[in-house]
Amino acid sequence: MTDTGQSSCPQDTRRKIARGEITGQTSALCPGYAQANLVILPKDWAFDFLLFALRNPKPCPLMEVLDPGDPYTRVIADHADVRKELPRYRVWRRGELVEEPTDISHLWADDLVSFFLGCSFSFDDALVKAGVPVRHLEQQRNVPMYRTKLPNAKAARLGGPLVVSMRPIPLDQVEKAREVSGRFGGAHGAPVHQGDPAEIGIENLEQPDFGDSVEIRPGEVPVFWACGVTPQAALMEAKPPFAITHAPGHMFITDLKAEQIDGHGLGNWD
Repeated sequence: MTDTGQSSCPQDTRRKIARGEITGQTSALCPGYAQANLVILPKDWAFDFLLFALRNPKPCPLMEVLDPGDPYTRVIADHADVRKELPRYRVWRRGELVEEPTDISHLWADDLVSFFLGCSFSFDDALVKAGVPVRHLEQQRNVPMYRTKLPNAKAARLGGPLVVSMRPIPLDQVEKAREVSGRFGGAHGAPVHQGDPAEIGIENLEQPDFGDSVEIRPGEVPVFWACGVTPQAALMEAKPPFAITHAPGHMFITDLKAEQIDGHGLGNWD
């Protein structure tokens, strides 16, 4: 069953997720709170991914890293269980997607390291409050996401292409969208491209690689932000023996207000 889960309280929403009452994408949930992407890898791949995130901070802004085998958050939420409190996960074996469970307790192991990365859903509410339309919210869809031809900075065994999310923005509001999202350095920050998608290797906006297509209206420009699905493209290429990620758009909802990650990445929160 999928619930819209319009609670403004992240803890209540995560409890509903853990009970299986919310299984859908999270873009409209808990507006004003920061959301997070997830990557879980065995310890012998953890340094590779940490280095990858540090070299690619736009798509991979670190919010929290857990100790090996520890499934409970401390920084972004108080003792939330990474195994149950996302609505849908992806399980990867040697770069192949093999399962999309709603609970990963049965897969947990003592050597698994969890990485939480900032998400652009965190600044959608700020865009709306600034008068900038957010089409995937208006149409109650997941944000469209695309692989690009832009390479990530390679780190040990991980590389792959940059993945971007797209929001259609009226031409006269593009700079406002850039200014507002640019404050959220812990959630991908300002856009990486606007205008012609072919310039970054996207052939058809109506066929996103992840998420849902959205309407682009006359006078609007496609604007692209670095996306936290980028690690999944890197994992497909590097083919580690085992990995777990969030399903695109099915995020971890943190206890942090979105403004708390303005300009921030990994660290202690005031």
